[in-house]
Amino acid sequence: MNLPNKLTVLRVILVPFFLFFLLTDIVPFSKLIALIIFALASITDALDGHIARSRNLVTTFGKFLDPLADKVLVISALCAFIELGICSSVPVIIIIAREFMVSGLRLVTADKGIVVPANIWGKLKTAFTMVAEVFVLVALAFGLNWSWIPLVESILIWISAGLTVISGGTYLMAYKDHISADK
Repeated sequence: MNLPNKLTVLRVILVPFFLFFLLTDIVPFSKLIALIIFALASITDALDGHIARSRNLVTTFGKFLDPLADKVLVISALCAFIELGICSSVPVIIIIAREFMVSGLRLVTADKGIVVPANIWGKLKTAFTMVAEVFVLVALAFGLNWSWIPLVESILIWISAGLTVISGGTYLMAYKDHISADK
């Protein structure tokens, strides 16, 4: 297994530890530890792709697991935020629905020998959502209780949902001929 794939696997392995520290209060500084783990996992997302492309280490395993690892990390954080009362389930459901839709689209097109690569909107959506999640985690880790924090958190999550809708729409438009009901 090459280095980029090891980084991707590490990202998946970090998720349960991130969730444990985010959702527990029995460990001192648990929210700060969760923030550090999430930040490390997010950094592996940038690193694995950069290393794979720059060293020509792109593999089928990496193409499969990298987007899945991103989804697991991002959706785990959002679901935990619902449990913590930080965000509504509605934008999270929108984000999850888009992930199912794009994954289904990739399955359908793969059957026809077509690979659906991540586009700029998908990358922007992932990056923005991770930044929004880091903001929420920073607020939790450092106990920021200013009155405007919940509003900003909510706005950031809804912007992520909006980018998710745009991203999903661009994938559907680009590959609509492959999912036509007439075929």
